Amino acid sequence: MPANGEEAFPAHGPAPARRRLLLVADPRRLDSLTARRRVAAHLREMDLVVEAGSTEEQGWIGKDADRPDAALVCDLPGAAQALTGRGVPVVHLHSGYRSTELPAVTAAVVRAHAPAWLPAPRSPAGTRPAGLLAPARLVRDRTRAGCLLLVSAYQVPGHDLTAFADGLLRAVAEEAVRRTGRCEVVCDGEAASTAAVLTGTAGVRVHDARSVDVDALHAAADVFVASPTLTALTLAQSRRTPLALLPPLDHDQDDLARHARQAVRVPTVTDPADPALWAPSDADARSAWAALDSDDLRGAQRVARTLRQLALAPIAF
Repeated sequence: MPANGEEAFPAHGPAPARRRLLLVADPRRLDSLTARRRVAAHLREMDLVVEAGSTEEQGWIGKDADRPDAALVCDLPGAAQALTGRGVPVVHLHSGYRSTELPAVTAAVVRAHAPAWLPAPRSPAGTRPAGLLAPARLVRDRTRAGCLLLVSAYQVPGHDLTAFADGLLRAVAEEAVRRTGRCEVVCDGEAASTAAVLTGTAGVRVHDARSVDVDALHAAADVFVASPTLTALTLAQSRRTPLALLPPLDHDQDDLARHARQAVRVPTVTDPADPALWAPSDADARSAWAALDSDDLRGAQRVARTLRQLALAPIAF
């Protein structure tokens, strides 16, 4: 401290306070959790408060003293409206594919994950396409091995999911271990019930989508099998890697798979013992996805930039 007792600061003064962003996703949905993680990867300079919220439980919104400078809300219109009502500038992101019209949302900015090869989502006026939410890291590990099995069971009735898990899913996981040595299974929604069905299957590990980085698991895997979701399709497209789709579990997945097959050749798993499933050609995959190269891979950066702008100058929106 100087001799005159005054506090010493650098010549340029104290550092400005870091902006505080709240990031909320629907914990039941794979696409929602993945979207939040991909946007967060481009906000390292911010203080991020990451929460799993719901439209029924909003205690995480916090007191006025804890109010964030801006918020990203994925797939939770009620949460977006509640935060907006508290004076928080909100970006609401529709992260997954819907064959029906997107719901109306009260927020400063509303965006939709919209790869160019998909028909534009039917959405209320004011919804802006975000482009493709690609992972921040586009390369895969050189020493990749094993299989990543990505399962989205959001809103699938329990008895249907159990039958699927105990039938085709178990057969695919067991064949993956036999062919590749190990199988990482990631499931949203009912991860616990899926884990129970696969318990005791040597070489299989089941993860809850809320607690793992799907993009990192894909980078480390040699074979990729997944439910028809935007998470899976954007991973394969942005990294130009082989992908086999599991049979759809609901109407939205069925509609998305149909559109995907119209844009690029993506096989559907019918026989887990089919050798072609376990020896996919990287060259063929690169060639197939190259036709979609004009697609915008910067959706996550675009959403992150909007959040920064809202945090710094919300009056502009």
